[in-house]
Amino acid sequence: MLCICSPARDREAPQRSAVSILGSLSFRKTAASGTDKPPPPERRSTAAVSKTAAKMMHVLVFVSILTVRVIANYSLFFGFTQINHYFYKNAEYDDKEKNDMKRRTLILIGAMAAMCAMPSFAQNQKGAITEDILKEIRTGYQGTASDKAIRNALNTTSITVLAANGERSAMIDTHFSDMVETKGRTDQKSSGRCWLFTGLNVLRAKAIEEHDLGSFTFSQNYVFFYDQLEKANLFLQGVIDTKDQSFDDRKVDWLFKNPVGDGGQFTGVSNLIMKYGLVPSEVMPETYCSNNTSAMRTQLATKLREDGLKLREAKAKDCQTMKTEMLKEIYRMLVLCLGEPPVEFEWSCYNSKDELVSTKTYTPASFRDEFVGKDLNKGYVMLMNDPTREYGKVYEIDYDRHVYEGENWVYVNLPIERIKEIAIASIKDNTAMYFSCDVGKFADRDRGILDLRNYDYESLMGTTFGMDKKERIMTHASGSTHAMTLIAVDLKDGKPEKWMVENSWGATSGYKGSYIMTDEWFNEYMFRLVAEEKYVPADVLEMLKQKPEMLPAWDPMFLPEE
Repeated sequence: MLCICSPARDREAPQRSAVSILGSLSFRKTAASGTDKPPPPERRSTAAVSKTAAKMMHVLVFVSILTVRVIANYSLFFGFTQINHYFYKNAEYDDKEKNDMKRRTLILIGAMAAMCAMPSFAQNQKGAITEDILKEIRTGYQGTASDKAIRNALNTTSITVLAANGERSAMIDTHFSDMVETKGRTDQKSSGRCWLFTGLNVLRAKAIEEHDLGSFTFSQNYVFFYDQLEKANLFLQGVIDTKDQSFDDRKVDWLFKNPVGDGGQFTGVSNLIMKYGLVPSEVMPETYCSNNTSAMRTQLATKLREDGLKLREAKAKDCQTMKTEMLKEIYRMLVLCLGEPPVEFEWSCYNSKDELVSTKTYTPASFRDEFVGKDLNKGYVMLMNDPTREYGKVYEIDYDRHVYEGENWVYVNLPIERIKEIAIASIKDNTAMYFSCDVGKFADRDRGILDLRNYDYESLMGTTFGMDKKERIMTHASGSTHAMTLIAVDLKDGKPEKWMVENSWGATSGYKGSYIMTDEWFNEYMFRLVAEEKYVPADVLEMLKQKPEMLPAWDPMFLPEE
């Protein structure tokens, strides 16, 4: 949104130059004539105004403003001295009072003189782009034949298309030495539920293997319903817990900025399933709102922010009763959008040959117990590769949970090679893992390949991009953005050459619904892995006995994965 005049900005920068003021006025005139942007540089550069005339205009503007300042200050000074003289002549003052009045008059004269001497052009301060510096900067573009060719191409073609590395156009080898058996691919559609699809895909693969099922899926919509309800409670209770803190407090601000969302991580999967159970996808299927969460999320967030303000103003003794009434409204909104979760249902189980095995009546808890059969809150280790922090230490992220009484994301930070050892052991035992990465970097979505050599941005732009993983994290250039299911590794002489993940963007996305990543890409953009305890070495398990270092909820490394 274009802001031509901002009172707040004017207060922060009272010494704006006349040139900037005239520039904004000129732009207003342009906008009023129907043009929504200033004239392009080409048009300005060909304007029939000489450089000498432009400099004279700057001088005239400066002199005009300085003259106005002098006249205004002189008028104030003259008025003050006349009043001072009147009282001096007509009142009875002793000598001390007369001397004090003279001293105050001299101080005022000095202050006014200083105001007249203040610079009018804030842009002339050290660090600004001056006219001479701009001349030097412009030499960065030489307009060579190569420059013109690239510029012409970029006028009509995306950077990604032009940066595609022709030397890597051949399809990567899709053979893998070790792969977890899975069936079917899921699709989160236009939602941020990758964490949920990934967690359920890990459990689904094990259920299919143990029960000889066909193309089977757990209901993502069922778990998502309670995820949204629990996040609403997490926000409202967080507001109650911080109601005595200033609204400017960082945690209070973070709560109101993030009242609810559909992103998350593995502890959300484990805590929600152990609290609410599971149902098959046929029992609570997807809806338009579960597949397209943006509008629903906006309405929920708006309502929760309004409720949060009411809780901050309420008496402490009334807050829990008020919160329950608020959650009743949220529950109704969720039912309208997602459907009402079943408390009991009948389901028929078919094997991989499409033969009926059984028809039973289940509750969500009994279905979970039969097809998952273990406590998901125990037996899993969360691993992280974050070179900005010390390896071998345990960290916890405040408010990085889905259930108020649940668990934050607590992880041990390990070098990438140690994480690979654990991942390989799990895959060799036919056990998929929750995995997250910065999926958008060097991703060829058409072929489903994640390779550092997919795109040659340096040759296209004629520059270098030299930051390493640590530097990218520190400067907000990279972080964990998407969760997928790690299912395969290709080993040569015991060393990994490439990996495969099952994605949740549908069967036609990428390589048959999966993505293949080179080991070099894995090193640079892999961040989180959740593995079963039995695949984790004893020395790493010993690290987990440390007291975690608490990190703030707003740490940029730990945004919800979508």
